[in-house]
Amino acid sequence: MADISQIWHRYMQNFEVFLRLEKNLADNSVNAYIRDVRHLARFASAHGLEPEQVRMEDIQDFLLDLNQVEVALTTQARILSGIRSFYRMLVIEDAVAENPAELIEMPRQARHLPDVLNNEEIDAIQATFDHSLPDQARNSAIVEVLYGCGLRVSELVNLKLSNIYEEDECLLITGKGDKQRWVPINQQALRMMLDYVHTIRSHVPIQPGEEKYVFLNRRGRHLTRVFVFKFLKAAVEKAGIHKQVSPHSLRHSFATELVQNGADLRAVQEMLGHESISTTEIYTHLSRKYLRETIETYHPHYRKN
Repeated sequence: MADISQIWHRYMQNFEVFLRLEKNLADNSVNAYIRDVRHLARFASAHGLEPEQVRMEDIQDFLLDLNQVEVALTTQARILSGIRSFYRMLVIEDAVAENPAELIEMPRQARHLPDVLNNEEIDAIQATFDHSLPDQARNSAIVEVLYGCGLRVSELVNLKLSNIYEEDECLLITGKGDKQRWVPINQQALRMMLDYVHTIRSHVPIQPGEEKYVFLNRRGRHLTRVFVFKFLKAAVEKAGIHKQVSPHSLRHSFATELVQNGADLRAVQEMLGHESISTTEIYTHLSRKYLRETIETYHPHYRKN
């Protein structure tokens, strides 16, 4: 019996032909459709579902996963549009009787900001991790880095060993649009991350091509955003915190701590990788020394050092 991923691959090849010949789409559009539907293919394969077996409820679960890892709503809508087109092709080819994505509503814009965690709640989350267990020690280091550096979860899971500047106590982060920025890292977060690298990661059987990533799963592959969301959610529940918390909540909490304690907005925006405060303001490059002084003064986990 063919592997499910191979079955999906054959259907995706048919979809590419359909888009080029039947829809007469340009290369960029074809590639975009294929890329978007591949997300569903990976999800379905992981759940043992062939294309004909996917139901509306499965696609809704898939969209929920996208939402939980904070994929932008516009991106979710685009992916759903691609899935609809994919299943329209299967209906035309009599592979399925009906389109399981046809009646699913497009994702709507959320109306609330992520909940903010205070320093005591961060400590409560950290207290749930058993540092004698390798995976939990790694997860604790991840929480400390997310909260201490204000990283996006995508930046965290793609962090590379070469991005760690230990002597400077800085990370070189590649953000949206491949823009790079320097982010100071406090001694506690740096120590926890390096302890993980030297005492836990060094014993993981690393898969080819995964050697450069800092945080790995027990199979030697770099982590996914979904994984980080799920372990954080479990830790929040175990800590007895009744808030809607995601990895982005840690980034939001990082920024809130700094701003509420009086940090310079320009420095905060530089560390977050945001655009300039005002389009009319002349952009001023901020040195690593100035960013470090800002975060040391206003972030609670720096004051712990």
